[in-house]
Amino acid sequence: MKVVLFCGGQGMRLRDYSHDMPKPMVPIGYRPILWHVMKYYASFGHKDFVLCLGYKADHIKDYFLNYNEAVSNDFVVTGGGRHIEMLNTDIHDWRITFVDTGFSSNIGERLKAVEKHVAGEEMFLANYSDNLTDFPLPRLIDLVQRRNATAGFLAVRPSNSFHMVDLAGDGTVRSLHDLRQTEIRINGGNFVLRPEIFEQMRQGEELVLEPFARLIERQQVVAHPYDGFWMAMDTFKEKRALDEMYERDQAPWEVWKQSANEQAGPRGVVAV
Repeated sequence: MKVVLFCGGQGMRLRDYSHDMPKPMVPIGYRPILWHVMKYYASFGHKDFVLCLGYKADHIKDYFLNYNEAVSNDFVVTGGGRHIEMLNTDIHDWRITFVDTGFSSNIGERLKAVEKHVAGEEMFLANYSDNLTDFPLPRLIDLVQRRNATAGFLAVRPSNSFHMVDLAGDGTVRSLHDLRQTEIRINGGNFVLRPEIFEQMRQGEELVLEPFARLIERQQVVAHPYDGFWMAMDTFKEKRALDEMYERDQAPWEVWKQSANEQAGPRGVVAV
């Protein structure tokens, strides 16, 4: 199944950190967050990617054109460094399509720009490229298939610590609630879509506003609630939290490591 990744945003709330790179290239450990998102999908067998490029697209192109497998894989050097034998690899079996979808295009416009690249697909996946999760992806795909929906997405709890305020008419605060402790769910940015989505899109429209509103009226949108790990990297504080998880080797989104452990034997089996 093809995976459309929206990589054209400027990441304004991360500009202090990412002023010289597009948001998807902000690193977590050795690799950019975009790589972590792609590894997530690849771990479920989805390795045909369509990158919707925009702001500083050259950084993303250069990264993959000059990709160094040795950075995040084990290898053997012989001949005084003249010969390198990779013991494992990351992206050798990935197919990546790079598409310029405009510098200031919104998500809907970027998706529309790659319509021809998902033509003929029964369904395809999409992601904002700035969030990480350990959600078992086949569950969302299965939900969309069973309901014969046009669109499905992951509905998650907010990961930030903002507070919801209940106000009286005179400005008196009735109550304050941590958003994470409420029943509120947000769009997690992980989508399963059918090509019929393009029939609902109009020039200049955002993906989850007007097109989704039309589909919701026809009961063609489903969402899978998930209370497990999910985090978007919108601010430097969130980037730091993800870095700390990675450095402690406690990164829940690295589901590819769980898969490797299951294949290796019964040690530490993790059910997904």
